Amino acid sequence: MDGTNENTQGNFILLGFSDSPHLERILFVVILIAYLLTLVGNTTIILVSRLDPHLHTPMYFFLTHLSLLDLSFTSSSIPQLLYNLNGRDKTIGYTGCAIQLFLFLGLGGAECLLLAVMAYDRFVAVCKPLHYVVIMNPRLCMGLVLVACGCGVANSLAMSPVTLHLPHCGHHSVDHFLCEMPVLIQMACVNTAAIEGTVFVLTVGIVLSPLMFILVSYSYIVKAVLHIQSSSGRHKAFNTCGSHLTVVSLFYGNIIYMYMQPGNSSSQDQGKSLTLFYNIVTPLLNPLIYTLRNKQVKGALRRLLLGNREVGKD
Repeated sequence: MDGTNENTQGNFILLGFSDSPHLERILFVVILIAYLLTLVGNTTIILVSRLDPHLHTPMYFFLTHLSLLDLSFTSSSIPQLLYNLNGRDKTIGYTGCAIQLFLFLGLGGAECLLLAVMAYDRFVAVCKPLHYVVIMNPRLCMGLVLVACGCGVANSLAMSPVTLHLPHCGHHSVDHFLCEMPVLIQMACVNTAAIEGTVFVLTVGIVLSPLMFILVSYSYIVKAVLHIQSSSGRHKAFNTCGSHLTVVSLFYGNIIYMYMQPGNSSSQDQGKSLTLFYNIVTPLLNPLIYTLRNKQVKGALRRLLLGNREVGKD
């Protein structure tokens, strides 16, 4: 295969939702509001987790980094989407497309692994409570976060250059609102079976394997919770783990559908909708899921908002 790509000298055209101009105006308003709420919600989680001493635990340490990843993940593409929705210019430079693809793959991969790390944290908390502080020490927590981010970067370094250097035979129009890997591969004018096989293998490693680890961890957690004598203790354990499982279901379900279908056979409209979901809806819902179902986070919010007046009530 020729290592050069004619698009390196030009721009890509992100078609997005340009076939429905009336829909674009509505989408601009809806996505702008959702993006702003995502920024506010995840920033609040980060500030609350860092400022409230009650939340200086491994669970909220990982939650803080999940919010950081969500902020970065959604910001890697949504500003470009808003720019394209707000005017006639749908172009993105080759460098911008490369950066977007690299960040999207790297941050998405890191989040997959971080969710598995959070499952391990819950496993230790429920199944080995007496050893929790010793096992989940600050050094291990930071190491697990670095490994998750490092694997995400490695995944992006492996796939971004290969995808971007596929020859497109003069085709510059991307039928999507961002430079996503499955769409760029479909644009290629050469046989991509080998690359699709590589994508599948890497997806098994960075998506399916962590998901299996999460499911196994929760099978042990459920067994341990069922042996708890106190009904309030069981409710507390299920409530904490339920928030994480909800986030896992929202994020992994869409990722697997997009990246693990043979030949990426989903329609373009389906692909856009799914990408929009896990790129904006999931990061928006994560803070709500963790705050609405978590008394500690709600208590921390009250303490920060009301100050000393509320401390005496906790």
